[in-house]
Amino acid sequence: MSLTGTPFLITTIALAAVAVLLPLALWSRVRGPALVRGVARLLMVLFAQGTAVTLVFLLVNNSNNLYDNWGDLLGTGDHVQAAADLGPDGTGGISLRKLPKVRQTFREANGPGMHAAGGVQVTDLRGQVSGVDAEVYVWLPPQYHEAAYQHRRFPVVELLPGYPGSAKSWFGSLHAHEQLLPLMKSGQITPFILVSPRTTLIADADTGCANIAGRVNADTWLSVDVPKMVTDNFRAERGPGGWAVAGYSAGAHCAAKLAVAHPDRYRAGVSLSGYNDPAGEPLSLAAETPQLRAANNPYLILRHDRVPPAVALYVSGESGDGYEAGRALQKVAKPPTAVDVVFLPRSAGGHNMALWRPQITTVFRWLTQQFDAGGQKAGGGTTGSTARTPRHGPSTAGATRAALASGTASRAAAARRP
Repeated sequence: MSLTGTPFLITTIALAAVAVLLPLALWSRVRGPALVRGVARLLMVLFAQGTAVTLVFLLVNNSNNLYDNWGDLLGTGDHVQAAADLGPDGTGGISLRKLPKVRQTFREANGPGMHAAGGVQVTDLRGQVSGVDAEVYVWLPPQYHEAAYQHRRFPVVELLPGYPGSAKSWFGSLHAHEQLLPLMKSGQITPFILVSPRTTLIADADTGCANIAGRVNADTWLSVDVPKMVTDNFRAERGPGGWAVAGYSAGAHCAAKLAVAHPDRYRAGVSLSGYNDPAGEPLSLAAETPQLRAANNPYLILRHDRVPPAVALYVSGESGDGYEAGRALQKVAKPPTAVDVVFLPRSAGGHNMALWRPQITTVFRWLTQQFDAGGQKAGGGTTGSTARTPRHGPSTAGATRAALASGTASRAAAARRP
């Protein structure tokens, strides 16, 4: 049975019900010596506890899309076929234009939220350059199949989950496609193609979206193989002008790092409750050596870049959970790099889906501004400021989560709350 499938959930619920009824019916009817009766009753208690814990775990896992399958949960999944040394640019000197086109077969994705808003499709991709073999989820905007847009290429946002986390989480837990569909239909935001690739590639480890020779080429998987597959199979824009990357938690760290490290591949990056130092995730492979930590720290990349990357970053977070990381990026950013930082008070929630879900529409409005060909605001080199912070309202005391996510929350207002 699938870990996240309905049959396993129903079976667990049924077993939990049986575990409650069993001692009620048999507790006083157990016969035999005292030791036998004690063991039988202990087994009934353990059975009840085990099914209860399993049910709670399944509900939490299905709600947050932490583990996608049994391999992820048990630490037996490995999606790395090869991990050659691909050099500093992550291509190993391969001319990507000369690579054969990747033709993929897509199927309907299964799971909570996968059939909503037109449906999400999935394919199993064998990375030509990275050596990674894993699934990629794709959602197409409503305009994609309309006659008026049949010759148009669409911009793409690559969506990264946290660790542990499933590539389904942006659809199953954050409901990104369901929130964005009406806004795209009404023209309030740009019709983006949403792409969510697997990021858990090695058992019991977070790759940190890094290339580590002999271990994994996660950076190349995300920034080379996945974009090539998307542009080969869909009417997606090519080059950095049509691509952005967004993530939450460990995925937020990856999004910021990929954006500043590859301005030739991305125009914008979104970090929700992220961190700069890969050691922010204890199980990150990118934190194993000082060299890896430095090479995969977006703050240090920006600080030491001789030519500031033409990218825009949107960073949101609470005090001690993303906000300071954003401010650090903001301080070292130089034009044409632009960094928007949004402070979220503790009252907005914690490090969880409830905090990130209401930020989705605000983030995509911001991305729409960055991709507005007429605006050329962030990452385009025409802005005169080093870094910008959205203007705040006069007070956020008692504000709704939607208001908090919009960037109207100020640190001073949060301090005034009782």
